[in-house]
Amino acid sequence: MNNNFKLMQGNEACIEGALYAGMRFYSGYPITPSTELMEKSAVRLPLMGGKFIQMEDEIGGIAAAIGASLTGLKSMTGTSGPGFSLKQENIGYAAITEVPLVVVNIQRGGPSTGLPTSPAQGDVMQAMWGTHGDHPVIALSPSSVREMFELTVRAFNLAEKYRTPVILLADEIVGHMREKIVMPEVGELEVLDRKEPASNQENYLPYAVEEGSYVPEIASFGKGYRFHVTGLMHDETGFPSNNTENAGKLLDRLMAKISENKGDIIDFEEYMTEDADIIILGYGGTARSVKNSVKDLRRQGIKAGMFRPKTIWPFPEKRVKELSKKAKAILVAELNLGQYVLEVERVVKNNCKLGFVGKANGEVLMPDEITAKAKEVL
Repeated sequence: MNNNFKLMQGNEACIEGALYAGMRFYSGYPITPSTELMEKSAVRLPLMGGKFIQMEDEIGGIAAAIGASLTGLKSMTGTSGPGFSLKQENIGYAAITEVPLVVVNIQRGGPSTGLPTSPAQGDVMQAMWGTHGDHPVIALSPSSVREMFELTVRAFNLAEKYRTPVILLADEIVGHMREKIVMPEVGELEVLDRKEPASNQENYLPYAVEEGSYVPEIASFGKGYRFHVTGLMHDETGFPSNNTENAGKLLDRLMAKISENKGDIIDFEEYMTEDADIIILGYGGTARSVKNSVKDLRRQGIKAGMFRPKTIWPFPEKRVKELSKKAKAILVAELNLGQYVLEVERVVKNNCKLGFVGKANGEVLMPDEITAKAKEVL
């Protein structure tokens, strides 16, 4: 029996999860409420043969992490809202160059400097649409300290498996809360590593894929393979190409490696949805209030249930649509003035009633506020 109990902060659990997954490089810049990610990495990584570096700014933070990943190291960078905005161009670069990378965003109140020490979930749409152009996105949303550990491991696994940046979209509530967790034993959680190229160095094409596959096997710098990496549209050799047919094929493949694997990527939790008249959708720290609201509504004789996406992007469209055909109403609860609710609205359409309850003033959504809105929607 595993008796390895620890009282741990969410940000600390994130780094422990990253180390469990094999992270050996962290670069970033201090910003509330994510700075503990840097502090913990600075202490833990050197003890495990890894490297930590504080860069001059947020752009340098993600750029260094991309470079380290290209050498074969599992790499991560972390930030909060304003820094996440600065990282967007390089998130797009990592997407088109297919560099495995984990980007942690501990969300805080905005816009601009906003409320540095207060919780928010205002970066949901930025996570999906922040960088320019069409690009694949995977974003995960933990709602407990244990999930900060587990979803960080999963973020690395998805990044390595699909060769893409993965966003851990947490919030200040979960990042700064402390809870007792049981630390998993080595081997208890699955840990994936990127595939090494099967071809010899002379015939190596870094962006070639096998029939039926969408993910290339890219070598690590320093392993003897010679190849080119560019943010321009490129062909299988990695060198720039202005050919429109080639550009279309590249973008189609980048999108397909996510869209064709949604069953593997999308994850969610349901609570008492089987007979629910109203489904309350919440994610991250807000989901904790949602679950208490569902319990309160049930005590009052109202059949309520919770749907909590652990994978924020890709959007769990299929399941939300199914639920909208069974329930009388869906209520979306989030710490912003209406972001994820727009995706729910797109999918639900006229299947059932749709309501929204949100805040962006630095306060958390309380269960009684969600309960009151649920009654109003019904």
